[in-house]
Amino acid sequence: MPEGDTVLQTAGRLHTALAGQVLTRSDLRVPRFATADLTGRTVLDVVSRGKHLLTRVEGGLTLHSHLRMDGAWRVYAPGERWRGGPTHQIRAILANAEHTAVGYRLPVLELLRTRDESKAVGHLGPDLLGPDWDPDTALRNLLAAPGRPLGEALLDQRNLAGIGNIYKAELCFLARATPWLTVGELPAPTVVRLVTTAKQLLEANRDRPIRTTTGTSVRGPGPKERLWVYGRANRPCLRCGTPIRTADQDSRPAYWCPHCQSGPTG
Repeated sequence: MPEGDTVLQTAGRLHTALAGQVLTRSDLRVPRFATADLTGRTVLDVVSRGKHLLTRVEGGLTLHSHLRMDGAWRVYAPGERWRGGPTHQIRAILANAEHTAVGYRLPVLELLRTRDESKAVGHLGPDLLGPDWDPDTALRNLLAAPGRPLGEALLDQRNLAGIGNIYKAELCFLARATPWLTVGELPAPTVVRLVTTAKQLLEANRDRPIRTTTGTSVRGPGPKERLWVYGRANRPCLRCGTPIRTADQDSRPAYWCPHCQSGPTG
């Protein structure tokens, strides 16, 4: 699932493949920009902003994309078979003499003026993996709505950018609070530690091919033991052995340990 660390890695792969190279093919398969042609322009850089991707092209243009739940960018060498999905799922193709970047199932794809990037990402809070990271601002944003459930507040990219459903579940577990406990019911030091922990977790996983929040080696046990609670419904808690529970929160699955985490449940 694409979260801030995954999107940062995607930006890095796209930057390596495209930056400094002239586009020999440009195909945007969304109605609004189907006639736009970036062929002949040089890609300047590719950066992430929270869970958004910004591909900047000479001439003051930026291709903005968002992966959401199952979107993906794949990079292929000349002659390599494309394996990201069926052809009808392709939304964008950017190619140069050495690489082809193919965007699959992109729910957001738009071409804007680089000077107008703020229209796409200006609403975001400080980026946990970005140069604008500011823990004090992130803390103020979270505390501004004390009656809001913690899980919802963590997922709100206007508070701090980069947390998705996986990190939400893991952070709530580490804070020993259910996702439905309100921010205001948490002791202030806990909220401070939560912001610090969020930064530490994403930093630790920014270069890993497989995400882990438990400290388990990526070469160790199966994937489900690399996370404390996410995706582990009905399996024993890694800390206490109590079966992990799950319920929907704002149309997404939430996971928690009824013994280790206190607060209301869904």
